[in-house]
Amino acid sequence: MIITISLVFIGAAVILGFIRLIAGPTVSDRLLAADTLTTITTAVIVLLSLVALRVIYMDVAIVYAVLGFVGVVTVARYLEGGI
Repeated sequence: MIITISLVFIGAAVILGFIRLIAGPTVSDRLLAADTLTTITTAVIVLLSLVALRVIYMDVAIVYAVLGFVGVVTVARYLEGGI
């Protein structure tokens, strides 16, 4: 029951994130939407770990979150002109 409710909220967040990603007026808005979608994907992987009762998916979620963070920081620094 709780997992179903979580999936509904995550689905709504994905839809809103894609709207911001497509219609974002600035590049910074689109970058923030991409970071939000990375966080949402991490949440989906964690829920998958709970449903499948597999701990290895938690490790995958952690690695995915770190790579997403590094990617966003790299692009933000590039857009700022600091590379």
